[in-house]
Amino acid sequence: MAALASVSSAEAGDNVFFSKAGGNWKGPGEIVAGKYKGTKFNCDLKGEPNPAGQAGLVLDGTCRVGIFNQPMKATIARAGNTYKGTFLDGADGKGLDIISGNVSGNKVIVGLNRKNLTGAMIARMKGADILNVTISIKVEDTYVPVIGMTLNRNLEDVAAANQ
Repeated sequence: MAALASVSSAEAGDNVFFSKAGGNWKGPGEIVAGKYKGTKFNCDLKGEPNPAGQAGLVLDGTCRVGIFNQPMKATIARAGNTYKGTFLDGADGKGLDIISGNVSGNKVIVGLNRKNLTGAMIARMKGADILNVTISIKVEDTYVPVIGMTLNRNLEDVAAANQ
């Protein structure tokens, strides 16, 4: 019974993070390692609660490089004492699987997997209106950052919703 209460308490705390991460986000990012190092992009994303009612988030939108738009979608949902989900269409398609996760205060860390590639994503809230995201891949025993983004809450959308 105590284990069930601690999971419920943990999930309630996780919901606080995900509710803060909901909303409309815009901002720049850059590929900082690998073949496309130096490529800059801008994203326009919307975070909504997980439709299944579990702690988590669905982040949907686009990222633009020059004149090209790439649809982006990530789904993360609590599964027992961890998190599962997909980025794009998952590892069976052209995306990644979210295979684990943990929320701690103002950040979430998730494990990523695609065939022989493993990695992690850290999303950290800085105040109410900034979300920093770093995606790293595992090279031998070290995680190497490959993508960094700083997303700002789209305050124009917040103002319009409050009118």
